[in-house]
Amino acid sequence: MAQLLEPGMFVRHPAQPDWGLGQVQSVVGDRVTVNFEEAGKVVVDTRVINLDWVPGL
Repeated sequence: MAQLLEPGMFVRHPAQPDWGLGQVQSVVGDRVTVNFEEAGKVVVDTRVINLDWVPGL
């Protein structure tokens, strides 16, 4: 999944809907740094969590 994500894209964390919308800040290998509305910056390991891409934003 990380290969498909780029900085600037919007995503949601499927297990943490209360975090709100997140914007991808960086992608390094399988690690994606996302700035979520309610949780702030979080590093997500995409080998464990598949982030949901939010198209059209």
